[in-house]
Amino acid sequence: MADNSILLSTAGRSLLADTSIFDSKVPEISKENGLIGSVSDAEEEMPQIETRVILVQEAGRQEELIRALKEIKVPYLKMESVKEFEDSDSSEFENIFVVMDFQDAVFKDLYKADYRILGPPVVLNCAKTGEPLPYSCRPLYCASMSNLVLCFTGFRKKEELVKLVTLAHYMGGTIRKDFNSKVTHLVANCTQGEKFRVAVSLGTPIVKPEWIFKAWERRNEQDFCAAADEFRNEFKVPPFQDCMLSFLGFSDEEKANMEEMTEMQGGHYLPVGDEQCTHLIVEENAIKELPFEPSKKLYVVKQEWFWGSIQMDARAGESMYLYEKANTPELKKSVSLLSLSTPNSNRKRRRLKETLAQLARETDISPFPPRKRPSAEHSLSIGSLLDISNTPESSSNYGETPKSCTKPSKNSTPVPPKQSARWQVAKELYQTESNYVNILATIIQLFQVPLEEEGQRGGPILAPEEIKAIFGSIPYIFDVHTKIKEDLEDLIINWDESKSIGDIFLKYSKDLVKIYPPFVNFFEMSKETIVKCEKQKPRFHAFLKINQAKPECGRQSLAELLIRPVQRLPSVALLLNDLKKHTADDNPDKNTLERAIGSLKEVMTHINEDKRKTEAQKQIFDVVYEVDGCPANLLSSHRSLVQRVETISLGEHPCDRGEQVTLFLFNDCLEIARKRHKVIGTFKSPHGHTRPPAALKHICLMPLSQIKKVLDIKETEDCRNAFALLVRPPTEQANVLLSFQMTSEDLPKDKWLKMLCRHVANTICKADVENLIYAADPESFEVNTKDMDSTLSRASRAIKKTSKRVTRAFSFTKTPKRAFRRTLITSQSSAEGRSPCSSSDTYIGSRLSSTSSLAGIPSPSLVSLPAFFEKRSHTLSRSTTHLI
Repeated sequence: MADNSILLSTAGRSLLADTSIFDSKVPEISKENGLIGSVSDAEEEMPQIETRVILVQEAGRQEELIRALKEIKVPYLKMESVKEFEDSDSSEFENIFVVMDFQDAVFKDLYKADYRILGPPVVLNCAKTGEPLPYSCRPLYCASMSNLVLCFTGFRKKEELVKLVTLAHYMGGTIRKDFNSKVTHLVANCTQGEKFRVAVSLGTPIVKPEWIFKAWERRNEQDFCAAADEFRNEFKVPPFQDCMLSFLGFSDEEKANMEEMTEMQGGHYLPVGDEQCTHLIVEENAIKELPFEPSKKLYVVKQEWFWGSIQMDARAGESMYLYEKANTPELKKSVSLLSLSTPNSNRKRRRLKETLAQLARETDISPFPPRKRPSAEHSLSIGSLLDISNTPESSSNYGETPKSCTKPSKNSTPVPPKQSARWQVAKELYQTESNYVNILATIIQLFQVPLEEEGQRGGPILAPEEIKAIFGSIPYIFDVHTKIKEDLEDLIINWDESKSIGDIFLKYSKDLVKIYPPFVNFFEMSKETIVKCEKQKPRFHAFLKINQAKPECGRQSLAELLIRPVQRLPSVALLLNDLKKHTADDNPDKNTLERAIGSLKEVMTHINEDKRKTEAQKQIFDVVYEVDGCPANLLSSHRSLVQRVETISLGEHPCDRGEQVTLFLFNDCLEIARKRHKVIGTFKSPHGHTRPPAALKHICLMPLSQIKKVLDIKETEDCRNAFALLVRPPTEQANVLLSFQMTSEDLPKDKWLKMLCRHVANTICKADVENLIYAADPESFEVNTKDMDSTLSRASRAIKKTSKRVTRAFSFTKTPKRAFRRTLITSQSSAEGRSPCSSSDTYIGSRLSSTSSLAGIPSPSLVSLPAFFEKRSHTLSRSTTHLI
């Protein structure tokens, strides 16, 4: 099939890139013939040819196409056959045929006659964008692969390759035979070959042939683009496609995890020694010698190849990760030659002696294992011990080391004539600070910086909000402690017993208050984010596996490294206390150290208090999500959740008797919610996380100042674990009684009532908490718990609810019960000369029955309620008059 020449519009503007092997010939053709529409130096002008569109068969019956042609102002004709066109052909027009189906006989006839052919999506897109119809010597159905340069590899059947190339051309794609940097997508039928390797190294997306077929199926969608990540990722070639993997030297748990990852990444796993196996993954630290002689076709690679392939989302080259035996003949020969070439053994013994002396003098404070052999260029003076470059954390290069870490230490550290205990503790403080700074640098350079890099192969491993949740304020902590380490280093180098170490920490105490609370408060969230991303994102799991195996991490996980900031301040406080013990009383630093220790304690207290507030706010948000219709004003910076209690309503209010009611006690209010009868569906948060449906329904949010008495109902055979609240709403002249039975087994009733009374007293500024609790007889208040859990009682409640629904369903007036009660109360209130209650007042009046006042003030008259409340109100009034 012929390749495209350059594609031009009627104005001579190129719309599609050249896709043929004649790229190099285009300039020559342009020089000989000139571009369409160009004007020669001579006065003669080329004759103008008008473009005309021929709508063939079904295309002529598409009203949308006809409207699009009118918008771009192009004349058109409707024809049913090619013969009909040949009879009316004219040289005055440049004809473009629009065909609905690129597979029928009419299309084939037009293609053989070398006519320009377009698909309906091209015309519709031009009308939408206001651009002229493109010039193409190839049939062009749509532009879903416009500006894409494709290359193919691994195809043995010519018919299959021709079909794929043809469809790509129909969608505006460009084809290249050889792979180069201009190729945007590699269509691969296998995971081998030079093109595949180059594409992996350049980070070029590698897709399956099905990508082209599925894109062709969506050819009529106007806004569809085959290069969209969401669509393309469905057809990417997985890293282990066509691979059969075996694992040697891993624990059962790790092996099972790797086998699961293999299948997720398109591969298969086999037992060790299977002849069909293509790759043997070896744990190099556990396996010193293979149990069998591998075949030449078998790749024996380290586990880093496995995790590296998953991280970059493509099969990595095996040559960089080949496993080598520790006792190969070549290695033995090199060792023997090295030993023979040694001038004498005295140097070896002297070097060994120096190494042992080094290990003996170093304090074991490094969080990482010591190096096997220190560099010979470092001396064993005290200065080398203080040199940060001599610590295990900085012995390896990783990423771009922060400037503060690259600052060389002074190796000419003067050694005090007599190393005092104060100097020893100060040196330990500096060394631990140096190690801590290096751990922070490892976290930033080995984990955070690579995750934040743009243009990652295979796309970003984590979203920006996930990275922020994991690392938080680590960079700010690193900056402050780098300054502290530098100040300590200067102090140690220029040591004097009168030098103040406490001033260093007092200098940065305000910075510590700012940077530590955000990290410590959300540390648990950071760990949860790591665990969640590891499970949901294989590339992140592989990223952690690769980096945590590096010597800079000391075989510690990212979560284990991130806990160091949580532990650092208490460790510094202990060292400063130890330093104060070894500081003379007449030393000016004695008082400074006490102040520094006090400032650190204030920082830790602030962290704990801030953490408590954060957790309290989180608990309030949980309540808001759990309670449907919860008022927004529940969210307040000064409010905290004290206790949650599960109860059952014993009266008709605040809800029907027998309803399950949950009480949320806050420091200044009480949220009352009942269990929802039917939970429908779920909803998604803006971040896409599905949240469970609210299990509770809001009844009312009551300030604690409205609670006048807490009634401790005495235990009887008919009344168990019951209590009541005497409440007076601010706009009502009568008190209302709420009675409940506690169902929480882990919280005793007396403890709950004392807790409630204490917060009520705090709210109303009273010290006599015990006066709020009153021991009451259940018969006096008509409170009982008998038959609350019986089958008959449950059936009765169900019948009652059904009766209410049926009554509402067959009501002709459809008057809500609340509106009916409001009308009665308003009319009776007006008759007594009072103004009608507000909507909020009637809500409480309609939900709660009235009693006489049990508060410590004379009781006013009862509010006038409907007749069906009066009998109960007067009965309760007679039983409680002795409390007034």
